[in-house]
Amino acid sequence: MNFRSRQNEEPEINLIPFIDVLLVVLIFLMLSTTYSKFTELQLRLPVADADAQRDYPREVVVGVAADGRYTVNKVPVNGRGPEVLAGAMAEAAKAGKDSVIIVSADGAAPHQSVITVLEAARRSGLNQVTFAAQSSAQAGGR
Repeated sequence: MNFRSRQNEEPEINLIPFIDVLLVVLIFLMLSTTYSKFTELQLRLPVADADAQRDYPREVVVGVAADGRYTVNKVPVNGRGPEVLAGAMAEAAKAGKDSVIIVSADGAAPHQSVITVLEAARRSGLNQVTFAAQSSAQAGGR
C-alpha cells in the first residue's frame, strides 16, 4: 500500500466564470427592459410679456371650488367627470385649439379635481394650460 502523504492544496476560487455569468445577466436585463413613456399632457405655457396685450377671446378660465365643483368662464358645470368638463371647455374655446386654459383652483381644492381639469383639457385637444395665482399683496389684503 502506498501511504504517501497528500499535499494539502488550498482550494482556488475562480471568479472568471462568475463574472461571465453576471455580464450575460446584465446584458439580458438591459435588452429586455422596456422603457415605457407615461401618458402625459404636453404643456406649452404662455410667456409673460408686459408690453403685449392679452387676447381675451383665447382664454378659457376653469374654476375649481374647494368642494370640487367646476365653472368654465364663470358658468357652472353640471357634473364632475372629465367627459362633461371636456365638453364644456370645448364649447367655451372660441379660438379652437389655440385657446389657453387658465386653471383657477381654490387653495383647498382636492388635487384630483385639478388633475381632472388637465385630463379634460387633453381630451378636448386644448394643449395650452396655465395656472392662476394671486400675488402675496392680494393674499394679505383679504
